[in-house]
Amino acid sequence: MSPIITFNEQDILRNKIVTPGWYHVRVDRVLEKPSTGTNPETTTIWPLEGTIIKNADNGSEEFAGVPTPAGWNFNDNPKAKGFMIGFFSSLGAEVTPGTRMELKVAEGKELEVFIENDTYEGRIVNRINHKYRKLRG
Repeated sequence: MSPIITFNEQDILRNKIVTPGWYHVRVDRVLEKPSTGTNPETTTIWPLEGTIIKNADNGSEEFAGVPTPAGWNFNDNPKAKGFMIGFFSSLGAEVTPGTRMELKVAEGKELEVFIENDTYEGRIVNRINHKYRKLRG
């Protein structure tokens, strides 16, 4: 018997290409999975799942409900920690030498994220390239 697939609204919106810009986003989940790459310094990946609430610059809700891009993640490579500083700072944390942060605390929090377009396997996709800022207003 062939599997029966049921699609929800997020499944449909996942492929919607957003206009590049700053978006008010809610972090829904922080996941953890082993790295499948060949870099021995990267053993764990932390994918983030989120949802666009509205355009952060003009308030438009044209893309409200669109899931954040699938490639939004962090990893445990010591050289990649710098990508997390802007993320935690946008959530109101002060990151200084010796600061310890738990990524899971981001669940349910909101911030502004720049979402851009990129090309993957010949098609246009949404991408988060680690540009963050605190919620304004």
